[in-house]
Amino acid sequence: MNGGDTIAAIATPPGEGAIALIRISGPETPKILSAIFKPAGKPASPRFATLGTIHESGETRDEVLLTTFRAPSSFTGEDVAEIACHGGVLLAAHILKLILRHGARAADPGEFSQRAFINGKMDLTRAEAVMDIIRARTPLALRAAAHQLEGRLGDEILALRNQVLTTVAHLEAWIDFPDEDIDPASGKALMDQIQGTLSNIQTLLASADEGRVLREGVRVAIVGSPNAGKSSLLNRLLGMERAIVSAIPGTTRDTIEETACLHGILFRLTDTAGLRETSDPVEQEGVARSGRALEQADIVLHVIDATLSIDPPQLADRELLVANKCDLLAPGANLPIRALRISSRTGEGLEMLVNAMLETVGVAHLGSSPTLAAINSRHQALLEKAASALTRALTLLETKEPAELAAVELRASLDALGQIVGATDTEDILGEIFSRFCIGK
Repeated sequence: MNGGDTIAAIATPPGEGAIALIRISGPETPKILSAIFKPAGKPASPRFATLGTIHESGETRDEVLLTTFRAPSSFTGEDVAEIACHGGVLLAAHILKLILRHGARAADPGEFSQRAFINGKMDLTRAEAVMDIIRARTPLALRAAAHQLEGRLGDEILALRNQVLTTVAHLEAWIDFPDEDIDPASGKALMDQIQGTLSNIQTLLASADEGRVLREGVRVAIVGSPNAGKSSLLNRLLGMERAIVSAIPGTTRDTIEETACLHGILFRLTDTAGLRETSDPVEQEGVARSGRALEQADIVLHVIDATLSIDPPQLADRELLVANKCDLLAPGANLPIRALRISSRTGEGLEMLVNAMLETVGVAHLGSSPTLAAINSRHQALLEKAASALTRALTLLETKEPAELAAVELRASLDALGQIVGATDTEDILGEIFSRFCIGK
């Protein structure tokens, strides 16, 4: 990606719509506009929408609204223009081609956001939050991404980095004066500083599962014997008739995957084939797929028929025993102690089941949390790297090894924290992050 030229892209999804938006950024933006845009009245002023026409070879192509932003007061920090034309694949593509012919080039995925980062308009955590907002599928995920876009995570990381920087400065001050040993009081203060930073990092790392749940959802496998009511439970959780329900054993022969937003959390629900011995090769494959879904799940709902006298299965971690068809039981009927009583037909016990699922993955508190942590896998890996380096530095100081060795580890921690916000970046990191963006953003 070259930040010195002018880029352009269609910023709205393909297809018919009321409007399409074409975005331009770079030093040639004013020149391009003067060649293709004619205002209907006064010339365009920055930050004001101006009515006019797009023209080519003396012919009008469309009536549009143009909004301009002058550097550095724009999203990218460069001269930026946004052309709102009538929606339609052909028209938007034609205007983009016209812009490219006058000196711009097609933008790469995420290049507008990358330029905003390079020009100091946002740190990497805020840039990542842009795509999290676009991809959010639940209100909680959207709120977490909005908090990150405000800079809350970036501010926390920068505060941690400043703590490490202060510690490095104190330690290297002693290294510069080798004749003076670190006195016990000062050494303890240094170790306390490192331990405090380490504790703060561990607090952020504890939210890694929450961030994954907010972004990706909770994987739930619904398993059990044939006719236990697995498909009925799936339909009840979805609020629609998605799976075929039948009294004939083996009706579900393949896994059925759907998503549901429950209490603000995205659940990825997988209905599986009944677990039983069978000679039917198709059903055998369905049972095998059920096993794979069980292995990949965050939660397993093991559904049993409450009306049958069966031995409850052994439950593994993150596995819930769900006793279905409780509406058919006689009053006072006994059930396994750990079973959650529900009725997929009436909806009885569904609220309790959803709460148990949230408790099982440790995210029941998210809905009432004033702030939502949303660290992603990249943040997690770098925080773990920073924490490991701090732990090694702490050990070196405690065992009175040369201070230079501890300083090396502190520098490694400083570098890892800096990579999270982009304070120390490499082209590979930027390429990996922004390549996942959509074109035009």
